[in-house]
Amino acid sequence: MKKILLLGDPVAHSRSPAMQNAALEYLSFAARYEARHTTAAELAATVAALRDDDVLGANVTLPHKEAVLPLLDTIEPEAAQIGAVNTIYKGLEGELVGANTDAPALLRDLAELGFAAQDRQVVVLGASGAARAAIFTLVKAGAAQVLVANRTLERAENLLADLFLALTDEQGLLFNGQLPPALLAFALDDPELDEYVADADLLVNATSLGWHGDETPLTDPVLSPDALVYDMVYRRTPLMRAAEMRGARASDGLGMLLYQGALAFEHWTGQAAPLDVMRRVLRDS
Repeated sequence: MKKILLLGDPVAHSRSPAMQNAALEYLSFAARYEARHTTAAELAATVAALRDDDVLGANVTLPHKEAVLPLLDTIEPEAAQIGAVNTIYKGLEGELVGANTDAPALLRDLAELGFAAQDRQVVVLGASGAARAAIFTLVKAGAAQVLVANRTLERAENLLADLFLALTDEQGLLFNGQLPPALLAFALDDPELDEYVADADLLVNATSLGWHGDETPLTDPVLSPDALVYDMVYRRTPLMRAAEMRGARASDGLGMLLYQGALAFEHWTGQAAPLDVMRRVLRDS
């Protein structure tokens, strides 16, 4: 029996084991997906153990999506541009390859919600690896303005600087030849942030605030009724409730979890992911 691991701190809340094991069982694939609580001090040793013959790969979640990069042999080009990895799989020679399936998963889920980023104004809360994936894919999809707000302003500024270098050529143009959008960084407690949130077409929560109790990155955001609030936390959060009170649409991150997991599944098994099975388990768990 092969193993696939989920590395993170914490991981007990994750629905990925139920989703992935249901998919593996449906296809009679001889592997088991296990959540492995992994601290920062344990990360290097845990990743090294992925080289064992009985391990197919891993998912990586908070807070390790950036820290894991130097521990791998190869990084897929898009994951290298984003600067974050959420999926590890074995190459042809057994090397550890890092991929980012968060970015395409978010874009697919937003499309299913009827949201297109072209010429839209976006606010992303947080500077995590998931935030990096969100900003990268929204810029590539043509957003007119992307603002990142983080508890620590310096981290938000560094994230945008990294992504600007990754997305632009020597002339400062995006690799499709277009000018980059306005990229702005704010601290979460900056009062000016309220104006940008009020004008946003899309507000993305890429922080971990919302997993427990009444934690929220924004207590009572003023939002346009035409806005979409997308919370990567896959439960009904205080931020989502606040958005709906303002007349805005709100969605949790369950679709993103599904699609990133399906892409990862195909890397590990070489088989098409049974999306209907995975979706049903996520809805029921």
